[in-house]
Amino acid sequence: MAVLVRRVQYGVVYDEYLLDNLVALLTGMSDSQVRAFRHTGTLAAMKLMTGLVCVAQSVIRQKDNSQRQYEAERTKGPSRRAPAKLEGLMEQRREFQEKQDELENLMNAIFKGVFVHRYRDLVPDIRAICIEEMGQWIQHYSTSFLADGYLKYIGWTLHDKQREVRLKCLCTLQGLYRSREVAAQMELFTSRFKERMVSMVLDKEPQVAVEAVKLLTLILQNAEDVLTDPDCERVLPLVYASSRPLAAAAGDFLYQKLFVLEARASEEEDRSEGTRVFLQLLLAFFIESQFHDHAAYLVDSLWDSAAALLKDWPVLTGLLLEEPPAEGLNDQQESSLIMILVASMRQATEGQPPVGRCTGKKPLSARERKAQAEDRLRLTRHLIPLLPQLLAKFSADAEKVVLLLETPRYFDLSLYSTGRLEKYLELLLAQLREVVEKHTDREVLEAASRTLHVLCSPELAFHSRVDFARSRLVDHLADKFQHEAAELLQSSFLEKEEDAYSVAATLKCITILHNAHDLTPWHFFKPCLRLLSHAVDTGEVPKQDQLQSLKEKVSSFCSLCQSCLVDMDAGIQEQAFVLLSDLLVIFGPQLTRGGLEGLQELVYQAEASLQSQLAGFLMDRVFNHVQAEGAEDEQRQIEELHRRRNLLAGFCKLVVYGVLELSAASDVFKHYAKFYDDYGDIIKEVLSRARQIDRLEWAQTLLLSLQQLLTQLLLEQGPACVDSAAFLEIRDLARRFSLLFGLHQLQNRQALVALHKNGIKFAFQEPASPGSELGLIHLPFLELLSEFSPRLLQPDKALLLSYLKKTCQELPASRHREEPCWASVTAYQCSLSLPEDLPPQPPRSAAKRRHLDKSSEQGSSVHTSSSLPQTPLMTSTALKRKHPLPVLVGQEDSGSESEFAPRLGRLHVMAAGEVVTEEPEMSAVEEEEAEEELLFGSAQGFLA
Repeated sequence: MAVLVRRVQYGVVYDEYLLDNLVALLTGMSDSQVRAFRHTGTLAAMKLMTGLVCVAQSVIRQKDNSQRQYEAERTKGPSRRAPAKLEGLMEQRREFQEKQDELENLMNAIFKGVFVHRYRDLVPDIRAICIEEMGQWIQHYSTSFLADGYLKYIGWTLHDKQREVRLKCLCTLQGLYRSREVAAQMELFTSRFKERMVSMVLDKEPQVAVEAVKLLTLILQNAEDVLTDPDCERVLPLVYASSRPLAAAAGDFLYQKLFVLEARASEEEDRSEGTRVFLQLLLAFFIESQFHDHAAYLVDSLWDSAAALLKDWPVLTGLLLEEPPAEGLNDQQESSLIMILVASMRQATEGQPPVGRCTGKKPLSARERKAQAEDRLRLTRHLIPLLPQLLAKFSADAEKVVLLLETPRYFDLSLYSTGRLEKYLELLLAQLREVVEKHTDREVLEAASRTLHVLCSPELAFHSRVDFARSRLVDHLADKFQHEAAELLQSSFLEKEEDAYSVAATLKCITILHNAHDLTPWHFFKPCLRLLSHAVDTGEVPKQDQLQSLKEKVSSFCSLCQSCLVDMDAGIQEQAFVLLSDLLVIFGPQLTRGGLEGLQELVYQAEASLQSQLAGFLMDRVFNHVQAEGAEDEQRQIEELHRRRNLLAGFCKLVVYGVLELSAASDVFKHYAKFYDDYGDIIKEVLSRARQIDRLEWAQTLLLSLQQLLTQLLLEQGPACVDSAAFLEIRDLARRFSLLFGLHQLQNRQALVALHKNGIKFAFQEPASPGSELGLIHLPFLELLSEFSPRLLQPDKALLLSYLKKTCQELPASRHREEPCWASVTAYQCSLSLPEDLPPQPPRSAAKRRHLDKSSEQGSSVHTSSSLPQTPLMTSTALKRKHPLPVLVGQEDSGSESEFAPRLGRLHVMAAGEVVTEEPEMSAVEEEEAEEELLFGSAQGFLA
């Protein structure tokens, strides 16, 4: 279309025939009921509109040139003025004005005839095309389209449900906000839709969130005082997000928000001064954000925007070594600055994101690897002389020493020998020995051991020198240990607690060094064995009577916690539940695994009363809560959700580790569908673990969950509950359970047959009271069993069908007619029957058959695509509650879980108004995909 318009822009475009008819044709196609015609017509019309915009822009330039020439000619004196030329210029200007009017009429026809109707089309691609092309119109022809009457369509479409449409809106707005002049003219639009643009930084689609942050960065740059501090506070925490593109975009926003103005103000004075200002602001933000263990994530987020400032190691080390502390740095600021120093060194030399942050970066190119090598060499030359000074200054602070001892990992250690810097190596080894002798914290000793291991690499030229220093250190520890152990052996450990503590501290240091270094030549085994033998002889190692005493204490404490489960205070109840769940796991059956049969006496078995109390607490505190409304309670709702999830996970651990029987999990499984959004990932993991433990018991637990739900429903509503929405929800849960039997049919065969048999027994169970007139009230349970029938093998179907008939024959013939729910028996019997045993269907015409087959296929595709709930989205920062967004008129709806239709005995109404009583079964591939989605969630490690 663009080529066509360019070819005819000087003639045919103004003949009021070709383009008028073309616009009419495309308008008719874009209004077609056929999706392909509508898509093609809309695409062609939008491209034609873009071509017309380019032509109109060219006409406006020519008109402006003619106007300038006319004004210049008119300002000449009477003697030099050419009336004929003035008249020609005036005529030329009128022609350009007529062309502009003609083009605007065409554009107005396309806009009102196509865009206004198709920007809210049912098809997301059509909506995206409209928004994308509108961005081109506004940028190239701002005199007409840069108005609120056109911008509002982009603002409205920001609420679109589809990812592609929202992306096009954001990209379009980015093109507009890149210009300060254009941004100034969009003041009303910005104020109207700013809240929506800010909220999109938490969009469920990562790419949409990235583009939203980039858009806000452009607004921050070119539209001053538009974003308030609360708006910025919603963006800045994203520098700690797990997605690196999103974190990098937020890092650029942070850099523009906090540092750009100050850096520009100090550029003229001194570059190092600008870096100092940058670091001070960065420290303030890092400390206020309260993510004090995530400096690596902050540095990684800022690396694309402020790498040059973060690699200014002379300024970083200068701030740390200044006496007194520069700019009044306190202890927390010094620790944060050291974290940032180490993180910048790691980022410069390795170029990899921190652990847990996903990235889409490609492998490093040769140029990037060369830049990393240069950075490594530069930081090594600078920090080798300063590292001993930093360790000497902060040697008393364990946290700072641990961080500083990581820095040699990022050095080019060969520079010690090639650069003639051995004296600094000696100073570093002396500081390492001082750290080992002064500190007893495990983290400090492990960091020192790792650093010593790095320096002892045989590939380094100074290996022998470091090995000698290591030997001296171990000799000192060995002599100290031998001397202290000899004194301790003369008496009991309990009599000389100080000496015992000193020996334990020395032995801990030796143990940590032994993890990274070979200390076999020092023969530490014999003195350690003598110490242990002495402890056993003096009765200071736990014996059998002590194990019995510990078991009594555990039993008493568990009884106390059990009594607290009925306390009036909710906080005490929850704390007692948490303590019980942890203690029962610790002292559960797994305590004797791994060759620890001697601890069998410590195993604590939960009594039936305790199990029932735990299950009752779970029902009251986890599955019986009311969701509070209101945005102001959002943070409290998130905290409550995390609290309930922890309680549920504690109970599920008891089932997984064998403390409770698998049947206890029925109280959890029966809430799988109702509470899927809150606990779906946890329950899916328990379902998977339980199946691995015992398939038969697992299948019976699923059956028990359904039996409990149906029994409760019958108690509440009576036999008429079969037609209620609650029964359909139970049937939907049964369908989900059946998906778990889709894979490995041979392995699940025995469990599935046992499930059906026990379900039939339950359905035909007589009432407990002999004189009851209710009859077989559990017969509707057979409709739930019919959901499991497609998973059966054909021989098993025949066996179960025979068993069902035998069970029915044992009943009096009159009962068949008296039972109001006997239709459930018929439906279940049909689900077990082979295709050749089903009654024949009446013949129908070929056209009718094709139409019904097509409708069934469409219904099946919708059923399988929307039948599985989406896995809850976790972020690394916070769990946000999703608010419903406005839906465009005519927009597609992906459906919800509550819209599932029953599989048997129900009617499906198709689009054409015809009723079909059969639903096509899922294919084998669809079954596998459904079960994989159902079983493997995003939080499988929650129970680990």
